[in-house]
Amino acid sequence: MADTQLAHMVYFTLKDESPAASEAMVEACHKYLKDHPGVVYFSAGMRAPEFQREVNDQEFHVALNVVFDSKESHDKYQVVDDHLTFIAENKEKWAKVRVFDSYVRS
Repeated sequence: MADTQLAHMVYFTLKDESPAASEAMVEACHKYLKDHPGVVYFSAGMRAPEFQREVNDQEFHVALNVVFDSKESHDKYQVVDDHLTFIAENKEKWAKVRVFDSYVRS
């Protein structure tokens, strides 16, 4: 899949369900995960609670969306110091983490 980008979507459920804890996690995403080689798109934010349709997943607090230009860029990102520091500093705050990786085309 040489011409395809890799979408790396991560959904964090936090132990502390307060808005302040969610905002702190969003800030940590921006601090450590934003500016890496091969990133085509980056965003991190809190779940929008006003969307209450049956299909809307309500079991997360923070969403991280990163699109890489290739699988290779994603693989390098997984082992860089900033990513590893993010995990080390925040993993105790997570009740659950779900990761969805998919090849995408624009």
